[in-house]
Amino acid sequence: MPRFRKDRVAELVRQVLADLLRRKIKDPRTEGITITEVRMSADLKIATVYFSSLADGKDEVHLQGLMACEGFLRHELRRELDLKYIPQLTFMYDSAFDNFDRINRILKGLEGRETADDS
Repeated sequence: MPRFRKDRVAELVRQVLADLLRRKIKDPRTEGITITEVRMSADLKIATVYFSSLADGKDEVHLQGLMACEGFLRHELRRELDLKYIPQLTFMYDSAFDNFDRINRILKGLEGRETADDS
């Protein structure tokens, strides 16, 4: 299967899930979640959903909330998308933003040390 089909389906799933989380899911464990990426398996039967949140340290709580509403999300995906198979959803925390933040703090620390050394 051409890669662009897989990518197109992944983006559609990402958009629908993000919209569902914003509009229809009322579980407080899912508040503040951003769906950052969806990766589809080659046969389009499994979707790995990457999420992040601005709430520090609550990634496990968010993961539990997402897993609790997986059935509802799949049901809504079936209604919204015209796919032969509705993918199984697996959720993973996207640590890219945490890594950005950590690197930023390190660079700012180095920058502060350089200005202190120049004085």
